[in-house]
Amino acid sequence: MILLLVLLSLSVSFLYYLFEHKRIKKSARFPPGPKGLPLIGNLHQFDPVRPHWSLHDLAKKYGPLMSMKFGCRSAIVVSSARVAKLALKDNDLALSGRPQLISLKKLTYNGSDITSSTYNETWRGLRKIALLHLFSVKQVASLRPVRYDEVSCMIEDMIKKSNSNELINLSKAAFLLSNGFICRAGFGKRYDVDGNRKFDELFKDIQGMLGGFFVADYFPFLGWIDKLNGMNSKLDKVFRDLDMFIQELIDDHLDPNRPESMHGDILDLLIGLKREQASSIEWDNIKGVLVDIFVAGSDTSAVVIVWAMTAMLKTPHAMKRAQEEVRNLVGNKGRVDEDDIQNLPYLKAIIKETFRLFPPAPLSVPRETIEKCTIDGYEIASKTLVHVNVYAIGLDPEYWENPTEFIPERFLDSSIDYRGQDFGLLPFGSGRRGCPGINQGIAIVELALANLLYSFDWELPHGMTKEDIDMETLPGINTCKKTDLCLVGKRYVHD
Repeated sequence: MILLLVLLSLSVSFLYYLFEHKRIKKSARFPPGPKGLPLIGNLHQFDPVRPHWSLHDLAKKYGPLMSMKFGCRSAIVVSSARVAKLALKDNDLALSGRPQLISLKKLTYNGSDITSSTYNETWRGLRKIALLHLFSVKQVASLRPVRYDEVSCMIEDMIKKSNSNELINLSKAAFLLSNGFICRAGFGKRYDVDGNRKFDELFKDIQGMLGGFFVADYFPFLGWIDKLNGMNSKLDKVFRDLDMFIQELIDDHLDPNRPESMHGDILDLLIGLKREQASSIEWDNIKGVLVDIFVAGSDTSAVVIVWAMTAMLKTPHAMKRAQEEVRNLVGNKGRVDEDDIQNLPYLKAIIKETFRLFPPAPLSVPRETIEKCTIDGYEIASKTLVHVNVYAIGLDPEYWENPTEFIPERFLDSSIDYRGQDFGLLPFGSGRRGCPGINQGIAIVELALANLLYSFDWELPHGMTKEDIDMETLPGINTCKKTDLCLVGKRYVHD
């Protein structure tokens, strides 16, 4: 019976593949790309561990707009700043859809969030809420004390380790900082990862599912394989754990005697909007938005902080210049506050250069065309997957001089920014699908890095040179450093 089912599914998949292949061939012009194999297309050329690397290598041969087949799905890959502008600006509306991927759809309450929702009126309403309420200038400013408190806690803990001659695990500290801030901003409570193993495991399980391979994503008729291999049951369990966690947060916020810390956080704002009936927001929308915040924010800031420090250790003159800038400005005040940040242009240049070389999401969340469009003279069919290789764009030699080198100075006399209008630097995406929480994310990164540079002189452990620093990344949707960055932090005292 199983053998018959396999043969039937393969036959249907093959017919579907031929139909799609014929449909695409009817297009006037389709971008060049590597020749695929029957049924699987180019899946064998797509490295699931570090897809941005494999796609970058292929783009060197086939060009900055490349066509591929992932099973039954047609896809294009954007790998240069020029093509990114043609795709994300000139065709923003046509590329505003999202593919309904199994794990993302399930974990966001059937796509009830902002990130994975299809392009429709509900999505437009949620994005408007995010921009006007959740991540507005006023809301970001209101969380200034939380940012200061979290960064201060991190620095104080590092001072204790420095005084006792302990190595400082900067990777762990950055994650605790990022996680602590996101949880307090979003839910009004802090989860200490060391003291809450269940929370830590839930986060890792979610990341694992989002980065996992589901056969049905590429072969709709073979979804039964996901049941046989246990992927569906694993996903169901993670979703149950996630829903239990989020429902507990909601119940806490519905309690009239809830602590003061839960007043004015993002969940509180969402519940208030629902009560006011100011929008058509439903409970699943609220839960979906919380998932976006939880997943997108928990380690993104940490990734940027760790790679910025790593890059400066590999480029000592950049570290020295950044420390001199912040210390000369702050003097003996003892701590950097947010009013100082605008007067630290070199620090801002370091962050931009880190975004360019080490984008936290090197392959952006895939888009899907909602209508036929033309990009760079090529005809792109509706329902085509669109991968934007942010990593490859940051290395585009037509846009960047000496693209593989860490040179923060390139941004000092440049107006290039990371907010989606300069298509050579797209860590937060662009257009309708750009990240609405950009101001929230960058604020904690700037404050943390400024205080790390001000408070300590950083050295590698005894016997280790900058050439020994491991630059490998972990598999997953973010570019987390494979080995923790452990350093000697010598307390700096201003004269």
